[in-house]
Amino acid sequence: MSADFDSRESSAGPLGRIRGRFEGPNTLGNSTPFWVAFALAVVGLAAYPQFVGLYSVLTSTKYFALAFLALSLTLVWGYCGVLSFGQVAFFGIAAYAFGVIGVNFSSAGGITAAVVGAVVAGTLFALVLGYFMFYGGVSDVYVTIITLVVALVLNTFMAQTAGSEWAVGEAQLGGFNGMPDVPDLVIGIGETNVGLGDIVPLYYALLVSLVVTYLALRVLVNSRFGMTMVAVREDEQRTATFGYDIAFVKLVAFTIGGALAAVGGVFYAAWGNYVDPTVFGIQFAALPVVWASVGGRESLLGTVGATLVIERMRTGLTEGVGPLGPEWAFVIIGGLLISIIVLLPSGVAPSLDRIGKRLLDRLGDRSSSRPTEEPVE
Repeated sequence: MSADFDSRESSAGPLGRIRGRFEGPNTLGNSTPFWVAFALAVVGLAAYPQFVGLYSVLTSTKYFALAFLALSLTLVWGYCGVLSFGQVAFFGIAAYAFGVIGVNFSSAGGITAAVVGAVVAGTLFALVLGYFMFYGGVSDVYVTIITLVVALVLNTFMAQTAGSEWAVGEAQLGGFNGMPDVPDLVIGIGETNVGLGDIVPLYYALLVSLVVTYLALRVLVNSRFGMTMVAVREDEQRTATFGYDIAFVKLVAFTIGGALAAVGGVFYAAWGNYVDPTVFGIQFAALPVVWASVGGRESLLGTVGATLVIERMRTGLTEGVGPLGPEWAFVIIGGLLISIIVLLPSGVAPSLDRIGKRLLDRLGDRSSSRPTEEPVE
């Protein structure tokens, strides 16, 4: 399969070679119709704020921030086979770090530094935690448990930081009440900064970031390292016999996943100007698993789509459904997850891709088996 892509890349022009970087056996949608549909979807999302109210733009911006969290789990679980139930730990650490640094250094340069510092904090935490787990020989089952426990410990710790003594400089951690006054997102230094405080500019900033991240991940999972991740997922022992350092591969994937979750945490905190300990809670921790399972954990775009649809559904359910109150939102989402697992074990996107290919194959078979018209003399 890889040889096919290599030969196609070598025979294509510059545009074909660029396109070839985004395509491969580890991604769905390696065809011209897919890229046309993808471009139309991006254009539609770009035009979305022109046709809806500010509330819809506001909620959609939050969904984009959560999509980074979903992509982080897809990379670690879907492509490397390591189920991390605590991706929210890196998400929440980055959100709190952005708030603490941003409150203490509220200039444009300070907030830009807060973005970098928060992503570095979340990434380093993932690196250290992953190092001890993977080089410590912890099995994948216990990785799931450890990551969840870490998130719950952070949830408990941050919930008890309500006193005035729990402050970092000017930033009060706020305990279960959360940290208010998280600054708006600003990128740049001095007069060259770009403020993203208004909701529409923030929407476009997140949309562009999400599209770039998605394309970059397509390149990554179809690279040699991406092939190695998939090999580790499929057969860890056999991959090790070929000389690959399994712990290193898992650690790199886990760290990149932590960085993606951290980026989402920064966007999430800047979006609401607020962060509280529920970002470490078990309900929040379960959501990325639901998004990836429903959309297809081996599909980057499927996971993003599932995140947007499910979160839109959750927003609607918070107003209640008929006689049912908003507390039923998680029950309905849980029912959706169970239904998808039973009916479409690989998720919606891979199942639709498989069905589409079968239909095209049948149409191809029919056209090739159709008798040719005999020439009339």
